[in-house]
Amino acid sequence: MPLPGLILIRFFAREAALDSPQTRVSPAASAAPAIASGTPAGLARAWLWLGVLALIGSGVLAVLLVLSRTPGIQDVFPLKDLFRAALVVHVDLSVAVWFMAFAAVIWCAVGGSGLASLGWSGVGLAALGTALMSVSPFFPGAEPVLNNYIPVLRQPLFFASLWIFAAGASLTVLRALITTWPRPFLGEPLRLGAFLGAVAAFLSLAAFFWSWAMVPWIEETHYYEVLFWGGGHTLQFQHALLMVVAWLWIAAQVGRPTMASLRAVSVLFLVAAVPLLAVPAIYLLVPAGSLPHMEFFAKLMLWGHPYMAPLILLGVLSLWGLRGVPADPAKSAFVASFTLFALGGVLGYMIQGVNVVIPAHYHGSTVGVTLAFMGLAYVLLPHLGFQPAAGRMALWQPYVYGFGQLVHVLGLAWSGGYGVQRKVAGAEQLLTTLPQKIGMGMMGLGGLIAIIGGLMFVVVCLKAMSRRTPG
Repeated sequence: MPLPGLILIRFFAREAALDSPQTRVSPAASAAPAIASGTPAGLARAWLWLGVLALIGSGVLAVLLVLSRTPGIQDVFPLKDLFRAALVVHVDLSVAVWFMAFAAVIWCAVGGSGLASLGWSGVGLAALGTALMSVSPFFPGAEPVLNNYIPVLRQPLFFASLWIFAAGASLTVLRALITTWPRPFLGEPLRLGAFLGAVAAFLSLAAFFWSWAMVPWIEETHYYEVLFWGGGHTLQFQHALLMVVAWLWIAAQVGRPTMASLRAVSVLFLVAAVPLLAVPAIYLLVPAGSLPHMEFFAKLMLWGHPYMAPLILLGVLSLWGLRGVPADPAKSAFVASFTLFALGGVLGYMIQGVNVVIPAHYHGSTVGVTLAFMGLAYVLLPHLGFQPAAGRMALWQPYVYGFGQLVHVLGLAWSGGYGVQRKVAGAEQLLTTLPQKIGMGMMGLGGLIAIIGGLMFVVVCLKAMSRRTPG
């Protein structure tokens, strides 16, 4: 762990022992931000709707993906030709659109009411881009390029959808930088965490646009890999910061806010964001798209993420504090989120070669973020004027989704150990041994269970969001 991380753990321990009423987070005051009525709540509702609809589109495509790679079924339904195009849009909807949409939910919920026209323009453009993206695989010329982070279809409709969505996201991030500035700076840790997430988003978008302007055209697969390399790596810091925001918000709302001081939590967020300073430095020091550029960003992931360790530790302590708390959908999501995120982190250090251990790693990590956002969605529903998420389905949904993804990830990791390659389907997987078939069978079974869990989340949300509370 980097020295600053060790120093911050000691700082956190010291601050947690303080008993100052000016800095103590009490259950009454709570660390959960209050959501203002009017523009903040209205924009948050709109972005939540967009995120849920993106998950619906992603889930439909996920069914095709799982069937096309499951032994036995893949021979009955010849979906190989659609597999890659569906994979592209599935990834973009479930990662890029869903994560950005829920990030916007957080920014709108904790932010002020200013710049309303900018906010509504952003969500409108993002919704239009998402709609066009969702139907693009079914139009002619949907040739996939399976690059990392934001895979693309070589198709005018898809590129138009991507640019429109990027324009909406840019307006939203710009507004978030202005409206989420915490006051006092160290006195609102979750608002500070949301603001730092917006800083990461801004740097990521700037990296995308810079690379687009500066990277020369090369062979298509390599071009798009290089184009999204810097911005994609930077986005991981946005996701991680906002995931912890969601964890701490859930803990505070369920009834066990962290016992650390506001100042200590704020400093931990600042330390976790320190590696973002390297992003503009890399772009200024080496040409975008060059080998050193890509190597520096790879090292940024290796050396930068340990700065999150004290903040993750705070999340662990918050989760431990929830033991004994009555069952709650948000608590279920917190437990499942941490389990999958931790598994994804461990698998990241086990990657050797180009095989399905790589998607096992990022599925674990990204699903950990997704589950945190699902839990925070359950928390926010009544605060945004919707009915609360109630009933056994809401309580068990995170566990069903998390268990399915756990089996899915373990199946991929198992198969990767036996050499199954990534980004292939059908006979191209070359499943010749029993362990390979068992692993990919686990992948298929887990994927189907996860689809059921995702569908449960959509049903719970649609049920709650279809009925507004009076007032």
